[in-house]
Amino acid sequence: MSLQPRVEDAPEERTAFFIGADSDSALEEQEHHQLILQKANALVLENCLKEAIDWFTAAMQYGPVRPEQLSTFVDCILRNFKRKEDGPGSLSARSQHVGDSGGGDDMFDCPNCHSFIGEPVTIACGHSYCKRCLQRRLLSKCKLCRETVSGEEKANVILCGLLDKWFPEERRKSKTLFEVDELCRKKQYEEAISLATEVIQCDPETTALARLSRAEAYTALKMYRLALEDTDLSPMSRASAEALFRKAMVLHEMGEVDESLQVFLHCLSEEEDFPCAKRQVEKILCDLLSPTGENVKVGLRETTQNTSPHLRSKTLVALEQPQSPVQRQHQPQARAASAHQHQDSQERRGESLERPGLSRAHSLRMYGSSCGEEGLKRVCSAPQLGDEDKGSLLKRKLSVSDTEPCVVGSGSSKSKKQGLVKGSKQKAAKAKTCRSVPEDHVDPNDLECSLCMRLFYEPYLACRKYIVTTLLEKLIKQYLSKEYEERTKTYLEETRELSDLTKNVPIFVCTMAYPTVPCPLHVFEPRYRLMIRRCVDTGTRQFGMCINDPQKGFVDYGCILTIRSVHFLPDGRSVVDTIGGKRFRVLSRGMKDGYSTANIEHLGDTRVEDSEELGKLQELHDAVYEQARDWFQNLKIHFHNQILQHFGPMPERESDIQATPNGPACCWWLLAVLPIDPRYQLSVLSMTSLKERLVKIQHILTYLQSIPNN
Repeated sequence: MSLQPRVEDAPEERTAFFIGADSDSALEEQEHHQLILQKANALVLENCLKEAIDWFTAAMQYGPVRPEQLSTFVDCILRNFKRKEDGPGSLSARSQHVGDSGGGDDMFDCPNCHSFIGEPVTIACGHSYCKRCLQRRLLSKCKLCRETVSGEEKANVILCGLLDKWFPEERRKSKTLFEVDELCRKKQYEEAISLATEVIQCDPETTALARLSRAEAYTALKMYRLALEDTDLSPMSRASAEALFRKAMVLHEMGEVDESLQVFLHCLSEEEDFPCAKRQVEKILCDLLSPTGENVKVGLRETTQNTSPHLRSKTLVALEQPQSPVQRQHQPQARAASAHQHQDSQERRGESLERPGLSRAHSLRMYGSSCGEEGLKRVCSAPQLGDEDKGSLLKRKLSVSDTEPCVVGSGSSKSKKQGLVKGSKQKAAKAKTCRSVPEDHVDPNDLECSLCMRLFYEPYLACRKYIVTTLLEKLIKQYLSKEYEERTKTYLEETRELSDLTKNVPIFVCTMAYPTVPCPLHVFEPRYRLMIRRCVDTGTRQFGMCINDPQKGFVDYGCILTIRSVHFLPDGRSVVDTIGGKRFRVLSRGMKDGYSTANIEHLGDTRVEDSEELGKLQELHDAVYEQARDWFQNLKIHFHNQILQHFGPMPERESDIQATPNGPACCWWLLAVLPIDPRYQLSVLSMTSLKERLVKIQHILTYLQSIPNN
């Protein structure tokens, strides 16, 4: 259906007597705006694009539509585009065939651009990419596991050091390319062009990436002809998606929005996960759908075929006014005449759009002549289109074309074939000459952990979620296989030792801990981060907690803590949620990789078997419980709330006070919240008599209740 634009209310029809009239009307329009957008997206999901365009256009008459709100629309257009493109003779099919026959990537290649990883950056999932791809936002998800890329990762210093030692020349080249990108970011475009040109002349292997960086600089300086030449890479180039994106950006800067839209879609068909290209398509569609006067006006040309998966070879002609259907019937003849005129004006092909005074809407002359000539021709910009014209044009562009897809590029078919053959040969040659590390350059000391001073085992360098750095682990297994086997045996032995909760128990020297009482910890020291990781790895998720002792290092009594959850912070720190378990006594002390260990024995209360003694013990417990509850309820509200926040409510009274070796939970909760010296708390923790513990707590409560205003 076709929706009519919203008609504004006449000023005289509005009244000032209704104060809330304007706000109610605005709210109603906002709700209507959202409903229209929902309807448009529903039509998109049903692949009813023409109807969806009407609804999107209507939505923009009620309010602004952000480019990202057209994401579903773009996805549907791309699916249709790829469906037409994925034929047996398409470029993507040929690329895939060549890729399958050429072998896998080198271990030291970036999974995204397939060039030398250069400045390796390890992302959260553990896979490593070159810094260039991440800084340019060339991917939003990992190519290997589809994990989201945050873009805040830093270079992996271990891998950088290894590459400096193993491949110094390639590292030097990568750093030079990075310098070119840095110059572009600093807007020092002339310096960037000069450095990129040096790289291209001296090193053919890095030509593709250097040319794309130089194209970015040329575009910023409005040197569009040179920029387009640099983006004209071989279709088989591994940087073809980025080249298409850069070419589309140049066309868009020139005002060739319709051509740039097709190239952006071609880029996304080559590489669907290309966030920058998708954002540009969303912006272009938003401009096409927007009402006149609200967005940048761009001269648009009609195409004989609607949105097709390639750029057709053609020469642009000046458009004076929107064409009628009758005029469009004669368009092929007009194009032929234009091509003939172009043959007669070859001497002017050197004219460039870089000249000042030429608008962005002046167009690029496509390279379609039989002799493969290159050059530019100025043409007049198309007239601005109205709302209905824009919608009609977009519908025609999005309809399905019956034309066979062809290769995007310039020059004759012969040069295209040569490019395909050359690209496949280059890839095959690269597959045969995979990088290998010289044996005399492999040193186990380069792959030692700075904490335990031993060979890395499951190196967790990517982030703090205990995810293995894949590339580093592969290097260790491949080049230090014997050392890795020995390290694995050592790790398994250590794991068995840690699983025995009486020998070599890890000790966290920090604070008092008690059975059944939560004990949240802020872990920031490297030694304790290592200890927590090992406790999680072994599956025991337990360690001992003791307070400090100046002479012994830590006291003779403590409590086993069980890890309930670990929350990792971006800077490496973590918040560990633990709860107290068994009490223990230290038999001997040790040290392991910077943190303390101990051989221990568990403690438990001595059971009371005599019924009379047990009755008296029950009475004492009930009296202490009532006294404690009275003290807690009469605390000032500030202290009362603090205790509830940190330790939770007071445990309920237990029917069997000898049900566990640690006795009633209320005793440990009280010991944790009572404001007493840790040494006094330690003496109560070490007691194995419930009666003595209850008497101690009773004395403390009596003393506190005797203090005025407590």
